[in-house]
Amino acid sequence: MKKSEIHFSIALDEQRVPEAISWTATDAGNDIHFAKAINISLWDRNDSGTMKIDLWTKDMPVDEMKYFYIDTIGAMAQSIETATNDKLMAEKMRSLCQELMQHVEEQQKRNAAQNPQ
Repeated sequence: MKKSEIHFSIALDEQRVPEAISWTATDAGNDIHFAKAINISLWDRNDSGTMKIDLWTKDMPVDEMKYFYIDTIGAMAQSIETATNDKLMAEKMRSLCQELMQHVEEQQKRNAAQNPQ
């Protein structure tokens, strides 16, 4: 059986807030990759429930965080359609992504109008 590993390394400041997130994977070459945020969900087979890890660095802007979660929901929509062929559920998730994108874009326009440069 082939084995593949993913390793995350989190650099914390004095208050234990992430300053840097890096990762390596046996199937991604020898390079060290860097991220501003990670969102990991695991289905625990013993408890039949979700375990989550959500981390982001201090330099992750709020708008990028919102896009990160919208992208995550979009990726989950594709995954659920591929895994279960539930097209309705996937379409509802994609629709939510479109609504959230409109919300974020409207917020950005309001912020730009309130804070012209």
